Amino acid sequence: MRRRRRPPPSPLPQRDGIDPVRIRLPEDPGGRWATVYDHVAARYGPERAGAMFAGRRIVSVEGSVTADEPYTAGRYLWFHRDFAPEEHVPFEIGIVHRDERLLVVDKPHFLATTPRGRHITETALARLRRDLGLPGLQPAHRLDRLTAGLVLFVVREEDRGAYQRLFGERRVRKEYEGVARHDPGVELPRTVRSRIVKEHGVMAAHEVAGEPNSESRIELVERRGGLGRYRLLPTTGRTHQLRVHMNALGLPLLDDPLFPVVREPEEGDWSRPLQLLAKVLEFTDPVTGEPYRFDSRLRLSRWR
Repeated sequence: MRRRRRPPPSPLPQRDGIDPVRIRLPEDPGGRWATVYDHVAARYGPERAGAMFAGRRIVSVEGSVTADEPYTAGRYLWFHRDFAPEEHVPFEIGIVHRDERLLVVDKPHFLATTPRGRHITETALARLRRDLGLPGLQPAHRLDRLTAGLVLFVVREEDRGAYQRLFGERRVRKEYEGVARHDPGVELPRTVRSRIVKEHGVMAAHEVAGEPNSESRIELVERRGGLGRYRLLPTTGRTHQLRVHMNALGLPLLDDPLFPVVREPEEGDWSRPLQLLAKVLEFTDPVTGEPYRFDSRLRLSRWR
């Protein structure tokens, strides 16, 4: 089986911490595209394609690409996306650890980890790349936009796979903290196992019958004023897993806009952050063999 060659490096720099879009022109056995413009117009629409070519925004390794250039399968092109205006998330990212290989940060509530959907420039990755001057920065894992706490980023591209495998193979001990109501009738500690699915277009993940694909250890750390502070230890990493499991116990996390019922948060309302914090990351460094433990410096607002 023939291996595809690695694409050449982009001739365009990042913009606002975001990589340019890369296109590899596919094979065209039917001869549908005589020119580069024909393919770009079919892909993005004639109006958008025309504007990009008129603005000389599409480039190859040789330089700016014109609309009438003949179509060549396998050729790489790049361009910068137009970013829709995004509301600024008014919270800082805390630096917990930084060296030549790793960057560990405290991500605030409401800030997405990586560009996705309508959150592109207002993400932890984009901010850190541009603010710290680290264009090659990549996340080793992802933290939900509404969850605060520790996220590990990899500085050098050649190290990225080792740290992503660390998370993919569940060799990282992750500890979360959550605040929910206290119910003396719920027996804790306990391990919760269930099958969780996340359907496309449905905001909240949910449990279904079947073989469990998720596991969480839930412990009550302390209680006061009708509330409990909980230690949450996920063994697996399904979407919304801890939130689903706490809700299934009748202990939905405070200020969760998805559980027990979905509510649409008001735009620009930062007053009710989800009471869930990624508190501890602990692992053996796959490159150096050094043991690491990182502790979040953030605190949940409902337990101060």
